[in-house]
Amino acid sequence: MRTTLTLDDDVADFLKDQSRLHNKPFKQVVNEVLRRGMTSGSKSSEPVPFKIVPNRSKLVPGIDPQKLNQLNDQLEAEDFAGESAQ
Repeated sequence: MRTTLTLDDDVADFLKDQSRLHNKPFKQVVNEVLRRGMTSGSKSSEPVPFKIVPNRSKLVPGIDPQKLNQLNDQLEAEDFAGESAQ
């Protein structure tokens, strides 16, 4: 359908830039932007809830995950003792 439409300068400049940037005809860019605008209000305004999916870790048997910092401290102390002995 042919129609005459008066656009504000900033809107026309934006559409022309998009047309050049995406190498598409001006008419196609205008239609795509209008379609996006028509469908944006129909979506639910509620945000999608963020879900955390836990990752199952496979720790070596005998290592208590609550004492990993203690294990790290022991390993650092052994490294330090080995460096200072040399």
